[in-house]
Amino acid sequence: MPFSEFKVIVPIPHKHWYPEKPQTIGEYIRKVRMDKQLFQEDIALLIGVSTDCITNWENGRANPQIQYMPKILEFLGFMPLEIDEYTLSGMIKSYRVKNGLSHKKMGDVLGVDASTIRAWEKGESISQVKTKKLIEKLIGKIGCKTS
Repeated sequence: MPFSEFKVIVPIPHKHWYPEKPQTIGEYIRKVRMDKQLFQEDIALLIGVSTDCITNWENGRANPQIQYMPKILEFLGFMPLEIDEYTLSGMIKSYRVKNGLSHKKMGDVLGVDASTIRAWEKGESISQVKTKKLIEKLIGKIGCKTS
């Protein structure tokens, strides 16, 4: 039937809305969403937030809360944040972000204060053998240089 070959092509709206070189998570969301020809409503349902959240993220009026990062990363298909996963501090931050854990929640899991997690992510020394073992247990075998 002739109508069975009907295709809907959604043009990318106004070029100034399309982020050629995204800098923020919101811009990455907008770029991937537009590349996949999806609506903000589609992404909101996928991530579990309101359409207004997606609008605010894309327009830079708000940043996604950490608990939404696993779904955002799944949608994007990559990690848009620059995290050096070859260092212990980078591994800690990467694990926390990929699992949607706040500093407090990750601290609770490891039995340390949220400020300790922040310090570790900044590359401040992790000297206690017991602490390193806890982190290894949480994120797997660590074979990197600690600072």
